[in-house]
Amino acid sequence: MNDDAGQQHSAESGTESGTGTESGTGSGTHISATYPQGQLARAFATSLTHGDPDTRRRAETRVARWRAVLAGIADGTLSIGSRTPVAGLPAWVTPEVVRGGFATSAARAGGPLQPYEREAAARAGVPERRGALFAYCLTEPGLNRLNTLLDSGRYDIAVPEEAALLTVAWLVRAGDATGALDLVDELEPFADRLRFTPRPSELPVPDAEAVHRRTAGDTGAALALRQPNEAIETQREALSVWQPFGDELLAHWLETAGGRVLDRAPDDAWRRRGTELLRRYRELAATHTRCTKHRDPKENLGILRGALEVAVTGRRLDPRRLGLLRHAVESMVRRRGLPGSARHTELRTRQAAQAARPSYISVTQLVLRRLSGLPRESGVADVAPLVADVSAREAEETGIPAGTPVPAPVRHTVEAALSAPIGTLVERGVVPSAEVLAELVPQLVAVTSAQAYADEALRTLIAANYRAFRNRRSLLLLDLAGQVRVEELPWVRAAAGHRAGGDGRDAARTALRQLGELAVQAFPGTLLPNPLIRELGVLARQAGLDAPFVEELAADIFMGTFAPKFLAAAQVAADLLGGTLYERYYDIDYAAVRALAQAQRDGTQTQTQTPTRGRGPRTSPGFAELCTGRAGGSGEWSVAANGMIVEQAQILTTHNLATLVARVGIRPAPGWEDLSRRSFTTVCRTTARVHNNRRPLPMIKDAAYAWRQMVFHLSLCDPATQARVIAELTEEAARHPAHVAARLAPALTGLRQAASGTPTDTPPGRRLLAWTTKPHWLSRPPRT
Repeated sequence: MNDDAGQQHSAESGTESGTGTESGTGSGTHISATYPQGQLARAFATSLTHGDPDTRRRAETRVARWRAVLAGIADGTLSIGSRTPVAGLPAWVTPEVVRGGFATSAARAGGPLQPYEREAAARAGVPERRGALFAYCLTEPGLNRLNTLLDSGRYDIAVPEEAALLTVAWLVRAGDATGALDLVDELEPFADRLRFTPRPSELPVPDAEAVHRRTAGDTGAALALRQPNEAIETQREALSVWQPFGDELLAHWLETAGGRVLDRAPDDAWRRRGTELLRRYRELAATHTRCTKHRDPKENLGILRGALEVAVTGRRLDPRRLGLLRHAVESMVRRRGLPGSARHTELRTRQAAQAARPSYISVTQLVLRRLSGLPRESGVADVAPLVADVSAREAEETGIPAGTPVPAPVRHTVEAALSAPIGTLVERGVVPSAEVLAELVPQLVAVTSAQAYADEALRTLIAANYRAFRNRRSLLLLDLAGQVRVEELPWVRAAAGHRAGGDGRDAARTALRQLGELAVQAFPGTLLPNPLIRELGVLARQAGLDAPFVEELAADIFMGTFAPKFLAAAQVAADLLGGTLYERYYDIDYAAVRALAQAQRDGTQTQTQTPTRGRGPRTSPGFAELCTGRAGGSGEWSVAANGMIVEQAQILTTHNLATLVARVGIRPAPGWEDLSRRSFTTVCRTTARVHNNRRPLPMIKDAAYAWRQMVFHLSLCDPATQARVIAELTEEAARHPAHVAARLAPALTGLRQAASGTPTDTPPGRRLLAWTTKPHWLSRPPRT
């Protein structure tokens, strides 16, 4: 996913420390080859040793890509940390990016010709070269073909470059010859190398209001990978094959001497029946291989079979084997009754019914058949028919009993393909987290972005381009450099002059408010993920709002600098929260924050420039000093010390909550009191996972983040509500395990003290923070 300017966030990559990020760090960070070398070694080992052939093939692909990264670093054709990492390719070209934000030397729109390109060249009667296809598309027949695709909407944009020639065609028919020619001039140097033609599709553009996590094709592929549950199928085999056969063996031995087991065969007829049973055993053993218990000579079935192998030859059983046989027969009869008795028959009838239940995999195959009739490239508007109980007709066709329900895991997989408004998906649990919400938001933002264009065909194209662009992976960047924005793509710039104006701003403002409310009320106590923040920022720019959204920064590569938008966001929080519980709890001097922001606007605070691209993004030294001072910074570098500084920035800015309330105008329907209570429930649930946890720090961080959101929501309530809720939080904590209430007691005391005007950290109160350079007090075993 693409990041906006100045973003930093956690991920794996290759800075000197061995950890890294997918976007910017402070000035001067050096990228080493240690990380890609380690990734290459792991991929190489997997390609040689993994038992699954598909996994080995995927690992071989990763090996090739990491070798390309290392080769490019070695020969200078790759500049890791730059917005233009591949020599000879401008920033707008979509690079191939591997884990950690490392670019390979390849472009995603490059490589061998795609099948659809070969078909297009054949229809046009031109050589199978991208340059020849590019030139054909600029002729009258080529433009006519592109216009047909534009009007039908039946095309797919997998990478943004595939939207370029469609944009040229639209500009030509819109009478913007200058814009079309300028765009062609910018694309032409790469016409032989990159694909600029769209891929035809059988489906038109999807519904603008509906989004989905998976397409029908994705869902089918996921279900096709499902394998039978070995434990269940083994049990089914035991109930349907080996227990009935064991009953036959037992009944056969009970025929001897009126039920008393003898040491030899009673007659020739008995031996012949025994020989037939042994023949059937060999057939069953060859066909039904899951169960192995029958092969064990110490198990009852193995004892009965082994004795029969001797008896059918006419030989006597030795005393030891005879003793084992009699014990096995007696124990089987004692446990289940004689074969044919009421007790035995009732048990076997019940077990047979259990074994006859349709297998998980058979119902999965039925659901796959239902899916096969749907378009693979889109979501499913109504999943109910796909997960309905087996119908009478299907029962006749498949042998699965009518009324058989679809197993819950299969049902959940299919429901992920539901195409509906995003609020509906959240309500139905299809979107279980803020991270999943962030994955879906680009589908909505694509439509909103396109609303600014009056022409329907151009709106469809802009939306398709945006969706493809949001699949662009972030680069590892240095010096606070920003990721490429969609507005930087040449074809988007060329079409920008045809925006209609105000309507797009209104739609963006509405979408921004609805999305902000949905994220806050659906997942209280959860930090907004960076991909979601990016989309909120895009909508804010489209809406023309001064809404400074800030990203979560990576403590492991943080170099002590903040972009000016962090201070702007802190001032928004100061204007909203000055004099509130939030300011008192976190001991914030919001007046000083306002003064610092005013100084930044007036230019009296020094603004630093980074040298990247000659005109790098500014930084805010004053805000960095404020955060460092609040963190009690000693000047020594460590991840924990960095984390403390970054956390103070989150506290001062409220990590976008204040911006959403004050600038976007969100008013979540449940109300602030409800959100504060639900955030505290998240605090308790996360704190519970600290107990007996050998790695408690991630849980402590999440608990502190949820606590901060609780304090924010509570601060927007009136004083009487605050007092009542704070008094009830202790009761809520008591409903969780005792160690949770004991651990949170100091934090609750600190909250009560802040509400009454006493400093938060007056003993026994404590301020709950995520980061510390010392052992965290929340991790200590509580005294209960």
